[in-house]
This record gives sequence, structure tokens and C-alpha cells, in this order.
Amino acid sequence: MSLTTIIISAAGLAVGLVLGYYLRLVISLGKKGSMELEIKKMMISAKEESQKVLEDAKKKAEEKSNELRQEEKKKEEEFRKTEDRFIKKEGLLDSRQVEIDKEVESIKIKIEEIKKAREKVEGIEKEKVLELEKLSHLTETEAKEELYKIVERKSEEDMLVRMQKLEVASGEKLERRAKEILATSIQRLASSTASEIMTTSVAIPSDDIKGKIIGKEGRNIRAFERSSGVELIVDDTPGSIVISSFDPIRRQVARLALENLILDGRIQPAKIEEEVKKSQDEINRIIKEKGEQAAYECGILNLDPRILAVVGRLYFRTSYGQNVLQHSIEMAHISRMLAEELGADPNIAAAGALTHDIGKALDHEVQGTHIDIGIRILQKFGADKKIIDAMKSHHGDYPHESLESIIVTTADSISGGRPGARRDTVENYLKRLADLEAIAKSFSGIEKSYALQAGREIRVFVKPEEISDIEAKKLARDVALRIENELKYPGEIKVTIIRENRVIEYAR
Repeated sequence: MSLTTIIISAAGLAVGLVLGYYLRLVISLGKKGSMELEIKKMMISAKEESQKVLEDAKKKAEEKSNELRQEEKKKEEEFRKTEDRFIKKEGLLDSRQVEIDKEVESIKIKIEEIKKAREKVEGIEKEKVLELEKLSHLTETEAKEELYKIVERKSEEDMLVRMQKLEVASGEKLERRAKEILATSIQRLASSTASEIMTTSVAIPSDDIKGKIIGKEGRNIRAFERSSGVELIVDDTPGSIVISSFDPIRRQVARLALENLILDGRIQPAKIEEEVKKSQDEINRIIKEKGEQAAYECGILNLDPRILAVVGRLYFRTSYGQNVLQHSIEMAHISRMLAEELGADPNIAAAGALTHDIGKALDHEVQGTHIDIGIRILQKFGADKKIIDAMKSHHGDYPHESLESIIVTTADSISGGRPGARRDTVENYLKRLADLEAIAKSFSGIEKSYALQAGREIRVFVKPEEISDIEAKKLARDVALRIENELKYPGEIKVTIIRENRVIEYAR
């Protein structure tokens, strides 16, 4: 290629570059002008829109201000009307106050007139009284007394006759009503009056068992009597053994222990003591159940369980041959019925009746009358004072402090007065046996004492560490002399002092 061609090509390229640059410049200038136009259009439209928004806002503000002006006018109108009403009411109140003041003044004037009229009338009455006193030569007081005397003399006979009629009629009505209440209460309750006996029989299957019970040289029977405090009569009744004791709790313990020994077949002193202890625990459980059953039957639900446990002991206690617990339950029912008839508290009356003889459960163990013992028991275990007041007056030792106490006393008389309910000779006999045991227990060093053989023998168990053999002989004489001096009894009483040393050791 020649140099000319190269130069021409280079010149053409340079021309092309220059033309392309100018063409691009022209195109960019055209685009810039169109963008400025668009921006100007947008600014114009934004100004128009903002102007429109401002006009709308002004218009709404004017409308709102018009509404507020109208509301303000309405409220001003309402305030004006309310103010007018208050002004009218105030005027009415002022006029009413004026009328009231006039009426008050008028009343004051009338009161003054009435006072003057009353003073005038009193003056006239005084003048008349003075004139009458001058004419009759009597003062007002003397005239009244004379008039009363005249009226009394005229009416005295009529009044006496009427009073006598009222007394007779009222007495008859009261007596008839009292009889109706008592009869109704007694008729509503019907209970048995079976008397208790002082012996219990236990059947034995064979003579071999009888021999085991007696033991070698009477060892077992003596151990049984010593542990239980009863007397066993073996040969009187064929096929049975009779347990004799004035204390029903001892009899029941002995019966239960003897029946268990017969079933077990192993009869010897250690086993006898074990069974007697078990029987005592079982009897204590029965005592607790009997107390709870009695309270439930009588509808008494607020007594302390310890009080019920003492009440349950009455199941094994008799009074004049009558079971004390049954007597107390019967009294509780009668007392509740009487209280309902008379308007007293039935629960207090029933509780007082149920616990009225609670002291008899412990009168062999605690000094004092059964009433005082019962009061101490109830106070110790937190019984209601109303119950104590109701139960303590049934023998007249304390005054009647409530209607319930009178009801309990009446119920006691009704229950004890039933035909065949009580036997005085039995009670005296039991009291003699209890006194016999109490005399023996009063000496020091005594462990326990049992009255046996219908009171013809007293067995006294002493503590060997406190009483020697020589002192035991002296003690027997002292007990016998005390019984002679303090008790009245037919025949003679045998005093037996038992001093036993027992040594126990275990091989391990």
C-alpha cells in the first residue's frame, strides 16, 4: 500500500471521528432540553396541587369555625335559659321563706296564747280545789286517800273472790299442763328396765379344761383371781364356771380373758396375765364405743371424746340395780322432749342428762361425791358451762340455775321412778363392797385390793419393796380393825394380805 493511501485513510478516519463527536453532542443537547421541560412541568403541576390543597384546607377551616360558632350560640342559649330558671326558683324560694317565717310567727303567737290559756285554766282549777278544800275541810291528798279507801272497801270483797277463782283456775290449769307434758314425754319413750346381776357364767367344754383352769394345787385359779380381781366358782354349776364380782368391769374382763384361755388351751400363770391384759384393752375399746354410741343415739355431737370415754364406763356400772348408761340415755331422751315442750335448749338439757352421773364412773378411784367428781371431769375436758349447770343440781346439792337443770332433775325422777327400775338393797350391798375395797386401799404400800365372797373376804396385794412380812401381819390387823370400826355387816370378813416377790430375767 502506498503512502498516499495511508494518508487518505487517516484523514478519513479523523474526519469521521470529528463528525461522530459533534453528532453525539447534538443528541445530548436535545435530551437535556427535554428533561428540563419535564421538570418545569412537574413543578407547575406541584404548585397547582398545593394551591388546591390550601384552598380545600381553608374551606374546611371556615366550615369548622362556622360549626363551632353555632354550637357556642346554642350553649349560650342554654346557659341563658338555665340562668332564667334559677332566677325564677330563687324567687319562689324567697317567697316560700317569707311564708314560712309568717307561719312560724303565727305558731309562736298561738303557743303564747295556749300558755296563757293553760295558766288561766290551772289558776281556775287551783281556785276550785281551794274552795273544795275549804268546804270539805280536807286537802287534795287527804281527799284522794279517802276516795281510795271508799273504793277499796266497796271492791275488796269482789276482788278477793275473783283472786281466789283465778288462783284455783290457774293452779288447776298449770297442774294439768304439767301432767300433760310429763305424760307426753313418758309415752314417747319406752325403754326396758332390766336389772343387772353380779355373776357371769362361762361355759366349759369338758372337765379337762376345768382341771387346767384350776391348775396344780390351785395355782392357775389363784393366778387368775389375783390378776383379774374376781372370784371363780368352779363346782357349783355343771358345765360352766361362775365369775363373781360386784364390779361389772372386772367381771367382763375376767369373762373375756377366760373365754380366750379356753379357746387357746394353754393355761398357766404367765398366759393368764397376758390374756387379762389383752381383755382389759378390749374392754377399754368397748367402753369408748359405748360412749360414742350413747352420744350419737341422744343426738349430742359437741362433747369431747375424753368425756365420751368416761361416759362409756357407765355401761358397766349399775345404780340400785339399774344400768347407769341406759338410765342416762333414757334421761337424755326425756330431757330433750321436756325441753322441746317447755321452750328450753334441747341440746343442753340432753347433754346435761347424759353426763349427770359421769362421776359414778370414777367414784371408786377419786374422792368426793359423784356430782363433784362429774363437775371436775367436765371442767377439765372443756364442757360448756351450761351443761355443767344443768347436770349438777339433779340431787339438790346445788341450786337450780337454769330451766335445763330443772328438766334434768325431773327426767332423773321419771327414769328412776319407773316400776322395777331400781332396787335399794342391791345398791347398799354394792356400796358396802366398794367401801370395803376403799378402806384397804387407804393404807400406804397397797398395790390393789379386791372384795370377794360377797364381801366376806378382802384380798389385799401389797408392794413387796415397801411392806415386809412382819409389816404385812400388822397391816392385816390394822385393816381388820378399821373395817370393824367403820362398816356395819353381818358375820365376819376375812382379810388376806398377799406379799409376792417376783424376779424376771431374759436369756438372749
